[in-house]
Amino acid sequence: MHFWEKLKKPIFILAPMDGVTDTVFRQILVSVACPQRQQAGLRGGRGKPDVFFTEFIPVDGLFSKGYEKVLETLKFTKKEQPIVAQIWGSNPENFYKAAGLIKKLGFDGIDINMGCPDKNVIKKGAGSALIKNPKLAKEIIEATISGAEGLPVSVKTRIGFDRIDIENWVTHLLQTQISALTLHLRIVPEMSKVPAHWEEVSKAVKIKNKFKSKALVIGNGDVKSLKEAREKCERYGIDGVMIGQGIFENVWLFNEDIDVQNRASGQRIRLLVKHLELFKKTYEGRKHFELMKKFVKCYVNNFERSSDSRVKLMKTKTLDELIQASKQLQTI
Repeated sequence: MHFWEKLKKPIFILAPMDGVTDTVFRQILVSVACPQRQQAGLRGGRGKPDVFFTEFIPVDGLFSKGYEKVLETLKFTKKEQPIVAQIWGSNPENFYKAAGLIKKLGFDGIDINMGCPDKNVIKKGAGSALIKNPKLAKEIIEATISGAEGLPVSVKTRIGFDRIDIENWVTHLLQTQISALTLHLRIVPEMSKVPAHWEEVSKAVKIKNKFKSKALVIGNGDVKSLKEAREKCERYGIDGVMIGQGIFENVWLFNEDIDVQNRASGQRIRLLVKHLELFKKTYEGRKHFELMKKFVKCYVNNFERSSDSRVKLMKTKTLDELIQASKQLQTI
């Protein structure tokens, strides 16, 4: 029995986001969990997501001259488990080899990205381009499952390329042996600019039942709280929800024991400093500190003069300067 089958439903997942969901940020989310409730296995208030995903990892890069940099993206700690490595590409052979490597590294599962709308990814026949090439998509899935040697393989995709096409696309996917299917409920041109088409996800559930697929169906798009996630699961009959952008508005999103509106500015800033210092310890000299500025608004918000404080932090020129400027905010 693989880990997807052991999870209690509804399942709450942090979406894979490039430049965001690295081991540092995942560890920060674990740190705001409630250990007592985690140990008791209680729903809600556990703090960490039921499943973590890595960033977006190119299978071709794992077998290139720059493979060491790509491998660094696959770092994780035991407290981040269960954790799934998300990979992308268009060469089935490299998916096969990548799956074997990911298994050796100790991951709990592998996810194939078939939904990325980036134009450069699409040009390579990868990401959402696979929606238009179901034959290749199937070959990639089969190669990954074969290389994974028992590790569960899942797919994250969209509900169509330039039009909604749930019936055909999801039918192709659910006739394979994937363990979970996450649907970002928009088509490619919509990116994340329009409201997610949640009414479409119930069609995927019907297809799953028709083909008696064992794959879990996960919805993704616009959800900002676990309360809303539960409502989506109940309304549409899905197994879980993946949450992405909502985490930028509330890093305590997965911990319902914490009222984020009552988080004092000092608590927010201390968590920011912790995040920055862990980034320095983990990646100093190997990742540019500018990546961290996207997290500033996660912590510096909803308190007096928070807007002015963000402006000050965004003007910093080095990681140490950003850390020191953040520490000074604790005295405000």
